Amino acid sequence: MIKLEEIPVERIDDFWNIHLQYLIGDEIITDREEIDYFSGPEYRGIIRSHMLREKDRHHMLYFLREGVRIGAAQYNTYQSEDGKCFILDFWVFPPYRGQGTGHDCFEALERYTREDGAQYYELNSTKENSIRFWKSLGFLEVGRDEFDMPLFRKR
Repeated sequence: MIKLEEIPVERIDDFWNIHLQYLIGDEIITDREEIDYFSGPEYRGIIRSHMLREKDRHHMLYFLREGVRIGAAQYNTYQSEDGKCFILDFWVFPPYRGQGTGHDCFEALERYTREDGAQYYELNSTKENSIRFWKSLGFLEVGRDEFDMPLFRKR
């Protein structure tokens, strides 16, 4: 069974260290400009401020199996709007990939966020293996966002 561990704003530096490794290692970001942005004060400051707000608070969490961190995610559930849960990041750490671990982690995330008001899910994805994963969970491509990135949704 997968458990979730919320990361408080006071401990986000540990998350940022593994987050950048994930973005580079999984080739989500590939150039110096992207690396600088995602490791810089602008992006991290925005996320931090969203973690501190009362409504539509940003969440970071770890996925745990038998007390061991096996992955991480960050998301916002927009309760002040229509209950959209936008997933910014979702990943299983490389040693734990395979055998349905990602599906188990998403099921745990879905249960957790629905209890907090999530009505449906959206995310961006451009990598073929990620798109296959999200589609296997029932996500459908619904167009492109304001940055011309493919947008996926699950109701």
